[in-house]
Amino acid sequence: MRLSVLDQSTASKGRGQDASIRDTLELARQCEALGYHRYWLSEHHNAGTIVGTAPEVLMAAIAATTKRIRVGSAGVMLPHYSALKVAEQFRVLEAIAPGRIDLGVGR
Repeated sequence: MRLSVLDQSTASKGRGQDASIRDTLELARQCEALGYHRYWLSEHHNAGTIVGTAPEVLMAAIAATTKRIRVGSAGVMLPHYSALKVAEQFRVLEAIAPGRIDLGVGR
């Protein structure tokens, strides 16, 4: 059975957002060590408790610090972005981690 994680990069009360981002990176490394197949990152905006507002940036950091686990976006909101820009970002991510990047899109 293939297991995956969906991480919203949530902020904890009394901790800085930078700590939450570091927690996301550490969780991805732990998931890889435990044999998980994929690590999905969500995209949410205007929510004070969710700091993962730029999944493609987090994906690059995770891809650069892991070796095997697939890394994906759980819903890039295409109506808000240029399709060309999204394609270019994910082409670069694919170059960072060949065969490990997944693009999920939302509306």
